[in-house]
Amino acid sequence: MDRWQAMRIFVKVAETESFAKTARQMHMSAPAVTRTVAALEELIGARLFVRTTRSVKTTEAGAIYLDDCRRILSSIAEAESAAAGHYATPSGTLAITTSAMFGQFYVMPILMEYLDTYPGMRARTFFIDRRVNIIDEGMDVAIRIGHLPDSGFTAIKVGSVRRVICGSPEYLNSRGAPATPEDLKSHRIIASHSAWASPEWRFVDGQRVLIDAALQCNTNESAIAAAKAGWGLTRVLLYQIGPALLDGSLQIVLSEFEEPALPIHVMYPEGRRAPAKVRSFVDLAVSRLRENPLFN
Repeated sequence: MDRWQAMRIFVKVAETESFAKTARQMHMSAPAVTRTVAALEELIGARLFVRTTRSVKTTEAGAIYLDDCRRILSSIAEAESAAAGHYATPSGTLAITTSAMFGQFYVMPILMEYLDTYPGMRARTFFIDRRVNIIDEGMDVAIRIGHLPDSGFTAIKVGSVRRVICGSPEYLNSRGAPATPEDLKSHRIIASHSAWASPEWRFVDGQRVLIDAALQCNTNESAIAAAKAGWGLTRVLLYQIGPALLDGSLQIVLSEFEEPALPIHVMYPEGRRAPAKVRSFVDLAVSRLRENPLFN
């Protein structure tokens, strides 16, 4: 008995829940399908299906064996594809998602370099300040900031980023810089209602301060603009004010009280079976993001 072919037949019967349908789809006779499954059951020593006149359902042992067969067949297909050179050249459209400002500042330059390297490729971005369901919304790659749930996706850590409190030199000169987190209660606070926003600001050693924001903004960009204008203090992720720190329009305060930095990951769902368009972009993105001193 061809074990690999027997597994394929078994998986198809489990998916169609029919010996007759399996026979038609695999261009076999129904008796041949039945004999193959019976021989497999005898070899394993367990019944794989419960058969009735109307349906075919896997037994408990059959359901477990089905998962194993799918994994084994997938590995075989992957090995054959690799040996044949499949997925060797990037093609099609790459869809990538991340938060809005991170995408604008740090992903777009990488994506443009990628498209210059592979001129036959196309790309689609979905930069938005919410968690996107990668599968449901058709994304190939996501770059996530924060601790990840156990999703089963491949995730490569490329660095980390701090949450920082900042204000303009003019504001700090006129109002004074806070010396402790509690001092924030006497300052004008600008808060953002983005995905990272919270009325409770957390600091090292579990210290928390409930913030009463005098100005609430629905985007990080507007909160940062108000802080640069000297109106008050705001809290954002470090990368969001990278340009403002370089030109001196914002300064960080209370850095010694910051909570641990958040990890940054490049994620994609297919693992080793990812097509060339994903693997080539991930390789480039991981390299470029790890080179950035803001994330070290």
